[in-house]
Amino acid sequence: MTRALEVLGFAEMTPVQAHALPPLLAGKDVIAQARTGSGKTVAFGLALLARLDMENRHTQCLVLCPTRELADQVSAELRRLGRFIANLRVVTLCGGVPVREQAPSLQQAPQVIVGTPGRLLDHIERGTIDLKHLAVLVLDEADRMLDMGFFEAISAVVSETPATRQTMLFSATFPDAIRKLSRQLQKTPVEITVDTAAPEAEITQFFFKVQAQEKPNALVALLQEHKPETALVFCHTRNDTRDVTSALVRRGYDALALHGELEQRERDEVLLRFTHGSCRVLVATDVAARGLDIKGLALVICYELPVQTEVHVHRIGRTGRAGRSGLALSLCAPNEQDRAAALEQAQGSPLHWAPLPALAEDAHPTPAPVVTFAIDGGRQDKLRPGDLLGALTNAAALPGESVGKIDVLAKRSYVSVNRTHAQTLDKLGKLRVKTRSFRISRLGGR
Repeated sequence: MTRALEVLGFAEMTPVQAHALPPLLAGKDVIAQARTGSGKTVAFGLALLARLDMENRHTQCLVLCPTRELADQVSAELRRLGRFIANLRVVTLCGGVPVREQAPSLQQAPQVIVGTPGRLLDHIERGTIDLKHLAVLVLDEADRMLDMGFFEAISAVVSETPATRQTMLFSATFPDAIRKLSRQLQKTPVEITVDTAAPEAEITQFFFKVQAQEKPNALVALLQEHKPETALVFCHTRNDTRDVTSALVRRGYDALALHGELEQRERDEVLLRFTHGSCRVLVATDVAARGLDIKGLALVICYELPVQTEVHVHRIGRTGRAGRSGLALSLCAPNEQDRAAALEQAQGSPLHWAPLPALAEDAHPTPAPVVTFAIDGGRQDKLRPGDLLGALTNAAALPGESVGKIDVLAKRSYVSVNRTHAQTLDKLGKLRVKTRSFRISRLGGR
């Protein structure tokens, strides 16, 4: 474990790690409140990996997450932390993939399972997982799981685990429902509250008064003024995300919507395009964006102020992560003044109000520098990133520097290329990798 931390460059603990690790390593139950980006995944990850008995052939650790995106991120972090633990198996169980396709990975019980409550309950009912020997249970983003109506599913999953387990509960907020859940699941837990507000040194905030009907123009004016490489825009409802995205696209922006009605593959591809840089603006609901860890996010814009002040802290925590500076801008209509006052009271200092920049009607946004392509083949076809890079530079004759991020998933792969070379792949249609040909197409159309 120490070797992994050295390789990963973790020299100092964050506050939540410094406070939580001692009781966690001592085997105590912990309920911890910390904002997104505070290092809580590393805290519980180190603690649960330290509990593993690699000679035990049963599943020993379970992490419950509200969304597939967060589950994928937690699994990736656990694999990074456990890179020097021989034969460590971390399996992710979430919706969006047929249950029968996940069953083979469970024939030999993994030491660690990370998943969403509903899908875990499916596997329990089918008898494909056994939690009767569980040593550690983690509930990550517990408040959001309750907001999404997972209480009954959580209770059903936990009822399959032994009472002797260690339970770690991490939450961005501590509402009454979380206190109740803690009393139900934990034994005299150590309570930790750290880093619940965004440090002003990291995140600069400005608020703008605007009439509700003028918000689309105000949003464009802010994007024109700051010209961010990437921006995340928060809306209340899925209809709002669609309307705002459509308005931005009409103005020439590479914008995509992220909301709960998308199919899992659509959600995955929206996030891939955003993280690859082929989409500059992501418009999302709070539920859809929960758990997203987007490195280097330049700007967060709150299209509407949230009703709960804790949600605002969570929103702006998407930028200014890991000590980097960030910028958060919020639009406030007259009927949202009470929410602004609540935010001011919660943070204990006046809000920074600023005048809106002028809207340039004839301005044209700079298109995203890269385009993401999908390849109809993945790990199951024995594809590797190096294979795809070789095929693109040889068969497709692209210069190596024009190829960006490459993600190889189970059945599908994604690659970003410089926009100036995108038409070459459009004409190609199929990409020959080694001895096989795979269909290649631009995500989102031309």
